[in-house]
Amino acid sequence: MRATLMYEAGDVRVEDVPDPVLKDPTDAIVRVTRSCICGSDLWPYKSMPHKDDGRRMGHEFIGVVEDIGADVGGLQRGDLVVAPFVWADNTCDFCREGLQTSCRHGGGWGARGVDAGQGEAVRVPQAQGTLVKLPVAEDSALMPSLLTLSDVFCTGHHGVVTARVRPGSSVTVVGDGAVGLCAVLAAKRLGADQIILNGRHTSRTDLGRDFGATDVVAERGDEAVEKIRELTGGDGTNAVIECVGTEQSLVTALGAVRAGGAVSRLGVSQYRNVPLGFDTMMRNITLTGGAAPARAYIEELMPDILDGVIEPGRVFDRLIGLDETPDGYRAMADREALKVLIRP
Repeated sequence: MRATLMYEAGDVRVEDVPDPVLKDPTDAIVRVTRSCICGSDLWPYKSMPHKDDGRRMGHEFIGVVEDIGADVGGLQRGDLVVAPFVWADNTCDFCREGLQTSCRHGGGWGARGVDAGQGEAVRVPQAQGTLVKLPVAEDSALMPSLLTLSDVFCTGHHGVVTARVRPGSSVTVVGDGAVGLCAVLAAKRLGADQIILNGRHTSRTDLGRDFGATDVVAERGDEAVEKIRELTGGDGTNAVIECVGTEQSLVTALGAVRAGGAVSRLGVSQYRNVPLGFDTMMRNITLTGGAAPARAYIEELMPDILDGVIEPGRVFDRLIGLDETPDGYRAMADREALKVLIRP
């Protein structure tokens, strides 16, 4: 079959790899019908050292079950399923607490000999706990929005939940990428009154306004903090969702949050030091967030997509075939595309 591999920064190829086969009785084989490129994939695209045998890429996909192991219940061949961005048994103590990202028997796509999503098929470990059936046809117009349940919309939702967003809250979202826009949508869904989007790409912030942003702040750094505080009577917002992952974006988030508020970190951290000094302590700021346990949220969020209440799939602005994946990476890295949908 064909699959995407990254060999070093800027070097993405689609090549022939062995077809997946069942290895454990808890496995399933899924034929991929939709996958995509994540903003987090751009970090290795910019900085990954050379790897002789390449690294399999992709952690977001929808597909059709083609084979199942003897110990897999609740699934059958022909089921259309979505996979969260980590696989998990969904039964261990961490999973029962809604923290599938820490599953004692789970792992990540493309690691430890496991397939990855940007390809034609995937061996899914712990298939019964990982895969969620979709009650629609393979060609449904809802596919882009349902694909966001694998990562990006669940991640935005995780940010607003951990930052304690509730009806009437004020929220700042730092970053106008797909996760940031989904955080805006999630904050609106949970009833936030004021949603400030900190981003400077008009095509993206326009979509953010459609998703529920009440204000857009294009400035960066201290100027952004000053503007956000002007919009909030000098106090800042109850919650800030940091969706970039740089130290500058975290400093902005800490400056924009109201005393007693919460900052939720969603951006993949590209820094070692967290600037939490005396001032932050005196303001009683909560620092929270992290990798979203998407599996914990899928069944909660799916009905609103099926009913047309929300349309997070609007973050996809380019559709490509699998062999065009290297160009999809380039387009996202060059900010020519917000989020690229792959149809093998």
